[in-house]
Amino acid sequence: QAFQCLQLVVTDFLPIIRPAYLQVVVQVAAKFGLQQQELNVSLTAIGLLWNISDFFFQNRQRIKQDLDSASQSDNIHSENAANSDKVKAPPPFDALWMCLFSQLGDLCVDSRPAVRKSAGQTLFSTISAHGSLLQHQTWHNVLWQVLFPLLENVQKFSSLASTTRDKESTGNILIHHSRDTAEKQWAETRVLSLAGVARTFNAKRKMLQGLGDFPRAWSLLLDHIELSALCRNAEVSLAALKSFQEILQIGRASKGTDESDITGTGSVVIEPPGEVINRTGETTSKKLELFSKGPISDSTDNDIPLWSAAWKVWLNIGTEVTKPPPQDRKMSAKVYLPSQNFLTALIQTFPPLFEHIKSRFVAADLHKLSSVLRGTLCVPVQSDASLFIVPSYPEVTLTPLQEASLSAMDTLIKAVQSGPDTMQATYPDIFQQLLTFITFGVSAPKYGDLEARSFGVVRGPQSDWVIMNFVPFAERAVTMTVDLYQATASHSA
Repeated sequence: QAFQCLQLVVTDFLPIIRPAYLQVVVQVAAKFGLQQQELNVSLTAIGLLWNISDFFFQNRQRIKQDLDSASQSDNIHSENAANSDKVKAPPPFDALWMCLFSQLGDLCVDSRPAVRKSAGQTLFSTISAHGSLLQHQTWHNVLWQVLFPLLENVQKFSSLASTTRDKESTGNILIHHSRDTAEKQWAETRVLSLAGVARTFNAKRKMLQGLGDFPRAWSLLLDHIELSALCRNAEVSLAALKSFQEILQIGRASKGTDESDITGTGSVVIEPPGEVINRTGETTSKKLELFSKGPISDSTDNDIPLWSAAWKVWLNIGTEVTKPPPQDRKMSAKVYLPSQNFLTALIQTFPPLFEHIKSRFVAADLHKLSSVLRGTLCVPVQSDASLFIVPSYPEVTLTPLQEASLSAMDTLIKAVQSGPDTMQATYPDIFQQLLTFITFGVSAPKYGDLEARSFGVVRGPQSDWVIMNFVPFAERAVTMTVDLYQATASHSA
């Protein structure tokens, strides 16, 4: 009955509640969301928080004026309050939103997967839909009091989650194998949280860069992406690369964003951009394509350190995931190797990242890139999965990973051909890399001491791992080498 009373208040009586008490309504709804007796009550309470956020938006002018008037009245009676505290405290209307975000953030780490998923979708949809109502200084609190604590808590609980199925908690309910343990359920929460934070950075980058500690926030986000990408859970690691690709779209996304969308210190609350967002986090606006024609970045000197940090993270991920297994584990059936989908996504991340760093790309960077490319191509495929990865015509078709590797080299070659002399001095190294690719067609690369058989070989000892066919790949590399030599034969390098 108590919850039914709250539902009645939210649905019928919110307009007559004084704005000063709206925070209490948010807190009470969140308390019902956190209770552990009834799951349906918790999920419905999260729905009420979504409705409350919609009410705040629809009545933003009236609520803001009433809260500002009440705040000015309080300041008259407390002029001796510490000035420093007044400066750091967000405006009353922003404090109302911060209360809502904080309560949703607590629900995002609930012990029940359904509550976490619903709360996460509601939190990030609310931030995306109504975050433009916040003033600049309030976004500092959103980052450091809501978003990053959420990532840290989710990562902590995910690392401590059980890897065995708890039959007492599930009973006789049938659960899909991808969600039958607490670890897998927390993996879903980790994916949702990291993707939501990456989308927020992508959408609000221009405004966030105005904050004094944006480089620290950017570095911390990259740390979370790297940590998740190196996770042994395939779902989390692949989602981390997608989040990495999300923030690499920033160069284009910021161009199409009107700075007037972000509310400054003015008294008028501007309506956010007309993007229709629902609680699942999906948008009805046209999505940005990761790869588009033409340059995607106009990075300034101030942006170079940010993209250099992203480049280091990409190299760290590529270096770690391509390390062969230790000698004592090479015969174990439990050897973990990154999937072809993960490696393909990693290499596909390079071209958009390269557009941001090509002005500072030197020979040492090329050597590191070449090492990552060779390492990813050396990783064998589990024999059971090879049938789903090998193209229909393996003798003439490249695998997605091989295609992505050559595409990365093509992007690099085009940039070098149109770049300064310092970049064109790397032609010998590029030829060396292409020639290495050609040798793979004659002698397939080995992945450390791991035993693997070549694709298509029937006779001989069987193995749990299969090396892909590199003949079509080498043939394409020969064509690229000849074309590049014809264009650069007279070059001094």
